[in-house]
Amino acid sequence: MKEKLKILLVDDDTKNSLLLKRFIEAEGYEVTYADNGKAGLEQYREKHPDLILLDINMPEINGFELAQIIRKTDKRVIIFFLTDRTDKTDRLYGFSLKGNDYIPKPFYPEELLAKINERLESRTLSQDVEYHLGDTLFRPNLSSVTYGGETHSLSVRQTEILQMLAESEGKPVERDRILEQIWGDASYANSLALNVQITYLRRLLADPSITIISIKKRGYILQVRK
Repeated sequence: MKEKLKILLVDDDTKNSLLLKRFIEAEGYEVTYADNGKAGLEQYREKHPDLILLDINMPEINGFELAQIIRKTDKRVIIFFLTDRTDKTDRLYGFSLKGNDYIPKPFYPEELLAKINERLESRTLSQDVEYHLGDTLFRPNLSSVTYGGETHSLSVRQTEILQMLAESEGKPVERDRILEQIWGDASYANSLALNVQITYLRRLLADPSITIISIKKRGYILQVRK
């Protein structure tokens, strides 16, 4: 049986949410349910979940607002938006709030569960790994980079991208591989979201010996001058 990792489900569709809750619990997760954004925020603060499944159109506090509140203090918790709002603008806004995935309704519960398993297992596997990149220390388990005595926090998605690049330091990593592994597919919207995350990473990596090189239409190389 899996370790009892904690999942918070926030959605005002009570009937379907309770069915989904039981489905995920059968996989060995501890699932807490809230039927509006305000209750979801209270449960988040009480339960400290590992992953949040978050609807957008909700009373009290909507999903975007709740994600924004949480991300002010918590860069580690994984956030999946579950929504029937599939417009590109909404998707990009969700990713700008540091959402880790954006799953349109209706979806197959088995597909959602596969994404949950992959995301939580990937985080567990990277617990004690450290990367020394030039004069920068990158700790995936803490989602942080330290350079010149200053530590900066990364979002979960930025951590995953940087770890993929660090594992292949000096070698090209294909865009499609990053998109498939981290977002689940290489759609246009996800490709734009990857561009945004690479821009954030370049700003956060203050060490002048580190460069993220773009290979046009192909991918990226993490270059570290010795």
